Amino acid sequence: MILRRVLTLAVTCAAGLSVASCGSDYPLGPAQEAAAENASSSLSGTITGAGSSAQGPAMNAWQAEFATIHPDVRVQYSPDGSGAGRGALLAGAVDFAGSDASLNEDELEESRKVCGPDGAFNIPAYVAPISIAFNLPGIEELNLDAATIAGIFRGEVTRWDDPAIAGQNEDIELPDLPVTPVSRSDDSGTTENFTDYLHAVVPDIWTDEADGTFPSGLAGENAKGNAGVVSTVSGTEGAVTYADDSAVGPPLGKANLLVGDEYVAVSPEAAAAAVDVAEPVEGRAEFDIALNLDRKTTAPGAYPLVLVSYHVYCSTYGDEETANLVRTFGTFVVSEEGQQAAAEAVGSAPISASLSKRAAEAISTIGVESQAGA
Repeated sequence: MILRRVLTLAVTCAAGLSVASCGSDYPLGPAQEAAAENASSSLSGTITGAGSSAQGPAMNAWQAEFATIHPDVRVQYSPDGSGAGRGALLAGAVDFAGSDASLNEDELEESRKVCGPDGAFNIPAYVAPISIAFNLPGIEELNLDAATIAGIFRGEVTRWDDPAIAGQNEDIELPDLPVTPVSRSDDSGTTENFTDYLHAVVPDIWTDEADGTFPSGLAGENAKGNAGVVSTVSGTEGAVTYADDSAVGPPLGKANLLVGDEYVAVSPEAAAAAVDVAEPVEGRAEFDIALNLDRKTTAPGAYPLVLVSYHVYCSTYGDEETANLVRTFGTFVVSEEGQQAAAEAVGSAPISASLSKRAAEAISTIGVESQAGA
């Protein structure tokens, strides 16, 4: 299939491997060139984005599939981290940002400088659970509640056979091994979602407010990006981290999360169940779809340690070409086709049909700066 070939070439080019076509007019290779010869789209141009590393694999899928529909459009994305992406958008350096946390009030106000009087707005684009991933040879899963997870990352639960862990895993022979927590070193939406969950559920233990920067005074190691923390844990027996579930695989195990009276395994379906009970952030513009997740939900089968990653767009752009490209790409991402492309590639949870419709309607309001107030 064209999509599979494009995805393979996209990943190859992104990895910096030698493919002659990576520098050609069709950077995703022969499959994109073949699509161009048969495509009816006259859309062309380039848009740039930066931000969430969690979105990186999904973005590869979106870029590849979009290229088969609009082969003369270049969508460039740099997975530098959510904080870096938001900063780049607010500086006018990119056309859109990927962020694992929605813009806060101060950022919304600042966005008016580059995005016009209505500023920027948030659109849910990627939904994924955050795994608690650990390296304990022979153990594929553990049951953990929020209090124990908080204790681990605060350096208060220091050995894997600690009674706090053992009491929830009576059928598992836990090793007498030090716990090595690994956190993100960069400003990360994954960290903000992780700390938001802990502060909401066990505020007496996790006293720090939610933040994209992990508390500097806590013990442990750190690494940049989802790939960085997963790599560090994979090479360190006894290590544990939090990361986008799509980045976690063997040899690492994953924790089941205590929700209400049951332990819930991490999965796209469980993440989607948690998003379904989310409420809109109050006081936002009608077309801004920032969500408040209920971290303390007891809904059956819900996994509230979930990441809703946004695309952040300007309400107006400086020219019609850019506005049209952003509208077209943004609409594709939230469509059933776009969401399915990401789900098949990385196992994310597609947004619901009703949320997809709301998102598409919001993206359609993107205008041109000269038309603002017209």
